[in-house]
Amino acid sequence: MSATYPFRKMNGLGNDFVVLDQRERALALDETLTRAIGDRETGIGFDQLLTIEPPREDGDAFMGILNSDGSVVEACGNGARCIAYLLCEETGRDRVTLETLGGRLVAWRAGPQTMTVDMGPPHLTARQIPLSIETDDTVAVTLDAPVASFALPPFVAVNMGNPHAVFFVEDVASIALERVGPALETHSLFPARANISFVQKIGPSHFKARVWERGAGATRACGTAACAIGVAAIRRGLATSPVAVELPGGPLTIEWRAEDGHVLMTGAVAHDYDGHLDPADFIAKGRAPA
Repeated sequence: MSATYPFRKMNGLGNDFVVLDQRERALALDETLTRAIGDRETGIGFDQLLTIEPPREDGDAFMGILNSDGSVVEACGNGARCIAYLLCEETGRDRVTLETLGGRLVAWRAGPQTMTVDMGPPHLTARQIPLSIETDDTVAVTLDAPVASFALPPFVAVNMGNPHAVFFVEDVASIALERVGPALETHSLFPARANISFVQKIGPSHFKARVWERGAGATRACGTAACAIGVAAIRRGLATSPVAVELPGGPLTIEWRAEDGHVLMTGAVAHDYDGHLDPADFIAKGRAPA
C-alpha cells in the first residue's frame, strides 16, 4: 500500500484548510505530524486541518478539526462550509448533516459555490462560554487591567461551538492584533482560551472585523467568529438580523433566526488544488512533498 495520502486544499474566504478523507483509510494524526503538515515554510500550511470521517450517529459524516498548533477544535464555520460543499458534490444532494465535537450542523447550497450552515443557537452564559468569573452580564465583560499595554473596552462573550470575545472599537486598523491577540487568547478569563475579534461598525448592520483565532493566530476569515460578531452586535443593539461581516478574506452574512434562535452563516467556498502527502516526508525530512 502506498505511503502517501491524498488531500485537498480548500479555503473559505482565505481561511485555508487541508482536507483528509479518513472514511476508508485513516492517517494517524498526532500533534507532531499535524504541526509539520501545517508549517507554511516546510509543510503544506493551513489554518485548520479537516478530516472527513464516518458518521458516529446518523449524520452524513463526522468532521474533525485540528489547528496548526495541533490542538483540537470543536467548531469551524468556514471549514463546515467546505466539507458540506464536498459532500454535496459527492452525493449530488443540496443538503447535508455534519457531526462535529461541537454538535450537529445542517448545511445547504445557497449558490454554485456558496453554502449556508445552520450553526445552532449561541451559548451566552458565563459557564457555557466558558468564563472564569461568575457573571450574569456577558454583553459587557470588563477587563481589570490593560492587555499588552492596551486599554480595551468591555467585550461581548459568546460561544458558537467555541469561545469568542468580541470587542467593538472605533478603528480595527489601529489594533496591534499580533500583540493583543495572543495575550487575550490565553487570558485568565478564558479557561479554554478564546477567539478574539475586533469589530468596527461601517454601516447599518454592516461591520468590518479582524480576528485572532485560538490556536491558529491572525486569520483572513473565521466563520464562528463572524457568527459571534453578528450575535454580539445584535445583543449590543448595534444591528438587526441579518448582519454583514467583512473579514480580510471577504464577506459573510449572519442571520440570527428569531423563530428558533439558530445562527445561519452564508459564504463562499473554494477548492484550491489536490495533492498527496507522505507523513515520513514531513517528520524525517522536514520538507513539503512535491
